[in-house]
Amino acid sequence: MVRTYILRGLLAGVIAAAAAFGFARVVGEPQVERAVAREAAAAHQRDDPSEPAVVSRDVQTTVGLATGLVVAGAALGGLFSLAFAVVYRRFADAGARGTALAVAGAACIAVFVVPFLKYPANPPAVGNPATIGHRTALYFTLLAFSLVSLVISVACQRRLVARLSAWNASLIAAATYLALVAAAYVILPGVDEVAAGYPASLLWRFRVAGAGIQCVLWVTIGLAFGTLTERSERGAARSRSDLISAKG
Repeated sequence: MVRTYILRGLLAGVIAAAAAFGFARVVGEPQVERAVAREAAAAHQRDDPSEPAVVSRDVQTTVGLATGLVVAGAALGGLFSLAFAVVYRRFADAGARGTALAVAGAACIAVFVVPFLKYPANPPAVGNPATIGHRTALYFTLLAFSLVSLVISVACQRRLVARLSAWNASLIAAATYLALVAAAYVILPGVDEVAAGYPASLLWRFRVAGAGIQCVLWVTIGLAFGTLTERSERGAARSRSDLISAKG
C-alpha cells in the first residue's frame, strides 16, 4: 500500500509541477524580468561591466523552470504520500480527498509559510552575496524546526484525543505548534538586506508570486492525490462488490 501511495504521490507531484509552471510563467516570471531589468539599468548607470549569464534567461524560464518544478514536485509528492499514509483514517473520517487537502495545507504551512514569513524570498540581485550561506542556514534551520514542531503537535493531538474531544485536542495541538514557531521566530535573528529605495511594489509582487507558486503546488498535490486515491478506492470497492455478487 505504501508503495502505491508513493507512486501516486510522485504522479500528483508532477501534475502539481505542471500547474505551478503555468502559474510561474504567467505571474512569476514577469516580476523576475522586471527585477533583472532594474538591476541591469542600475549596473549601466554605475558603468559596471555586465557579466555573461551562465544560463540564458530563455533557458531559465522554460527548460530550467520546468525541470526544477518537476523535480521539486515529484520529491514533495513522494514525501506527501508518506505523511498521508501515516495519518489517513487515524484522526477523522474525512475521506481520502479531505485528508489529502488537510495534509497538503499543513505541509504548506510548515514547509513554506512559516519560513517564508521570517525569511521571505528576494528578487534577483537583492541581498549581500557574502551572506548567502548564513541566510540559507537560517532558512533551513527554521524549516527543520517547523517540521519538528509539526510532528510534536500531531503527537500531542494523538495523546489528548482519548481524554478530550477531537476538536479540543486539535486546538491544543495547533496552539502548541504556534507557540513553538513563535519561540523560533524570537530566537532566530532577522535578515533585512533590501537596499533603501528598492521599489516596494516590485518586491511585494515578487514575493506574492512566489507564495502563489507554492500554494498552487501544494493545493494541486492535495487535490490530485486525493482524487486519485478516491478513484482507486471506489474501483477496489466495486471489484469486491462484483466478486461477492458473483459468489452469491
